[in-house]
Amino acid sequence: MTADSTPITSVVVQLKLSLLRNGLRQSGGRKAAYIASAVVTLLFAALQLLGLIVLRGNEHAASVVVLLVAVLALGWAVMPLFFPSGDETLDPTRLVMLPLRPRPLVRALLVSSLVGIGPLFTVCMLAGSVVAVAHGGVAYVVGVIGVVLALLVCVTLARAVAAANIRLLTSRRGRDLAVLSGLVIAVGAQLVNFGAQRLGSAGLGQLDPLADALKWVPPASAIGAADSASEGSYGIALLQLALSALALWLLLRQWSGHLNRLMTAPDGSTLQTSEAVARERTSTGLSRFVPVGRTGTVMERSLRYVWRDPKTKAAWVTSLAIGLIVPLFNALQGTGSIYFACFAAGMLGIQMYNQFGQDTSAFWMVAMTISSTKDAYVELRARAFALLVITLPYAALVTVLTTALLGDWAKLPEVLGLSFALLGAMLATGAWASARFPYSIPQEGYKNVAPGQAGLAWIAIFGGMVGAALLCAPVIALTIWLNVSANGDDWTWLLLPVGVAYGTAITMLGLRLAAPRTAARLPEILAAVSKG
Repeated sequence: MTADSTPITSVVVQLKLSLLRNGLRQSGGRKAAYIASAVVTLLFAALQLLGLIVLRGNEHAASVVVLLVAVLALGWAVMPLFFPSGDETLDPTRLVMLPLRPRPLVRALLVSSLVGIGPLFTVCMLAGSVVAVAHGGVAYVVGVIGVVLALLVCVTLARAVAAANIRLLTSRRGRDLAVLSGLVIAVGAQLVNFGAQRLGSAGLGQLDPLADALKWVPPASAIGAADSASEGSYGIALLQLALSALALWLLLRQWSGHLNRLMTAPDGSTLQTSEAVARERTSTGLSRFVPVGRTGTVMERSLRYVWRDPKTKAAWVTSLAIGLIVPLFNALQGTGSIYFACFAAGMLGIQMYNQFGQDTSAFWMVAMTISSTKDAYVELRARAFALLVITLPYAALVTVLTTALLGDWAKLPEVLGLSFALLGAMLATGAWASARFPYSIPQEGYKNVAPGQAGLAWIAIFGGMVGAALLCAPVIALTIWLNVSANGDDWTWLLLPVGVAYGTAITMLGLRLAAPRTAARLPEILAAVSKG
């Protein structure tokens, strides 16, 4: 039997169901997480569907649903880039050795893409959008066609993006790209919150100009066709459906072309030229900017972790994003305080905790170079210096930006002083927690703590944060006293040098206290960080 006559579609659908079923059998935790996520997604879809039905009859309903469909399409487009492991069938190179032609393979993968929670959620959103804007039998017929077209465009868009970038997504750089998913989610959540507050105060009418343009952009045009048919503009509705159908055809052609190249062209993504190898062996230039000796070596190694290690990079990207988003978005909404700028120092200071966990089993090489308390002190101090290279200017930048948005320049010195004092306290407690409560960070998977060490992580992070807040109590008390006293405003500028001096002193004291414990617990630390 030839490949063309074989029911490829049913085989691929069964393959996807088998992958899902076998994945859930791996562990009870994974099954529980999948079921919980499915329940939450379906509940959210039901609530959204109910909200869209309630929106029926509103004069701005068409604007809302057009924007909703556009956002859905955007989500489908970026999903393969930030969550490449969410669907194993997104990688067509796994089928290279099979005698399959692009056209039946496209058809089979397209049908299998309709199986899952994501397509069901999308159908609920599209159906609710049609109910919100459709009035009359013709409009509902157009709406049903629009739902099918919009769903197929979304699914095909995701497949085309994945096929076009599959070489990138299966490489180390592609896995690093997934690190940005936390940043996208954090920024997106704040943008949605900010937009919802603006719409709540100014009304849905602000969406009309943007929706008027998007209703001609597939797949939003497919749902916009139902609104046009409701108004009796059948020619416009037909044109909008035709635009979505044309977009679907173009995406299918592009997807098929990428599949054809992937199934026939050799994979050169892992081949390196001699020039590339030579570039990897040369210095990145960091050595020119760090001190000589052990301090510079440790700083360079720590900064390389930030740039190259996916888990370390993920933690840094998340901290940098949240540390900027929280104070700035609150300031933009008019509900923030200048003291929220200290949040950046707190988020970045967390990176000092579990310093040895990022080394994993390779910590034995570090342990071999530590033969005294002085060596341990230099090691910890260099790691703190590496963090300060990023955290000091970033915390200052966030503070200045927050001050500029709020226009409260008089409080800039005291907030900078508080931020630096908090950062110093977190470096101090982080050094001690790294020696006392080390834990392993698994290199594979999404977990940041090895099984059985979650308690250590909670104690290290939250205990250290409470300790840092207590260590900052003198500077906080001085800030409160100066702000409530009669002539205190004239002296608040002193909080900047006081905060710098206090943060420096508390950091050095914390490193001094953590060094003996680090030198004495090297075997225990190695055993703890090697479990992942």
